[in-house]
Amino acid sequence: MEGAEQQREEGGACEPSVMSEVTEEEVEAEDAVRNWNHAHGDDVTSPPAEAAAAAAEISPETEQSEEPAAAAPQEAQSGTVVVPGNNRMAASERLQRVRKWSITKYKSTRQALSERLGRGSRTVDLELEPRLELLRDDRQRYDHMTRLAQTLANQLAQLTVTQKNLGDVFAELSLKTPPLHVEFGVNADSLRFVAKSGETLTAAVNEFTADVNTLVNKTIEDVMINAKQYEAARIEYDAFRCDLEELNLGPRDTGTLPKLEQAQRDFQDQRDKYQRTRDDLSVKLKLLQENKVKVLHNQLWLLHGAVASHATSCHQFLQQGVQKVATHAAQPGVDAPSWLEDS
Repeated sequence: MEGAEQQREEGGACEPSVMSEVTEEEVEAEDAVRNWNHAHGDDVTSPPAEAAAAAAEISPETEQSEEPAAAAPQEAQSGTVVVPGNNRMAASERLQRVRKWSITKYKSTRQALSERLGRGSRTVDLELEPRLELLRDDRQRYDHMTRLAQTLANQLAQLTVTQKNLGDVFAELSLKTPPLHVEFGVNADSLRFVAKSGETLTAAVNEFTADVNTLVNKTIEDVMINAKQYEAARIEYDAFRCDLEELNLGPRDTGTLPKLEQAQRDFQDQRDKYQRTRDDLSVKLKLLQENKVKVLHNQLWLLHGAVASHATSCHQFLQQGVQKVATHAAQPGVDAPSWLEDS
């Protein structure tokens, strides 16, 4: 009992000493902070080491307290969505572009309908319009020529296959019919040669068809796409021109002057766009004309050479066959007497 009381007394004596030590350290830290603030002013930018240590001890508690605050925005996301300023500007610009596009399309459609009904006026380029009409006519004619050439190539291919098969039959009959060996042989050789020459002619026609098809469906088609763009730009230009003319004919006051100025700016923009499209189309038409002449010049001469070579080679070979038949017929004893004559 006495030992326990002594321990209690010793413990009671120790606790005040510990508390006194803690209070002394806190007082010293507070004094150091006051002295530092007094020396450097109220604007504290780098606290002393003791204050930094105290802040490091407090930081775990603050991190725990900040976790619920960080979870708060996630909960708020399910509610009202706040759009940043940049996204607002992008959405506004996109909306303005859609509005401008809708107005332009409406005016263009109205102008196109008025032209079809014969009520609206349209801009006619006396230099470009005839060239476009000639190009459309040439495209139809070249397309028809390409289809005919392709039909000719298909028919020549079928003809060469038939000639080759018939030549094989003649060659087989020449071996199985000794009295007509020469006649069947000559016809078999002729058909085989004509079939082989026909294959060369078919390849030439196919090459001609492919090149003209490229000219019609790629080169001319590209220019026709530009012609469609030019026509769309022309309709837009006429639509804004008609609107400007209507505003110029109307009264001018403080309410209509801003509209008139805006219409003049839109008209000038459409006019510049129309002029650029027209110039691009004019240049492409000139280049197309030169390219068309070069391509057709080469391909037509190649086709003519293939047809002439086919006809000449077949004519020479057939002449040789005719001479061979005539020589064989002139030999004595070729035609055996009939059994009726013998009887």
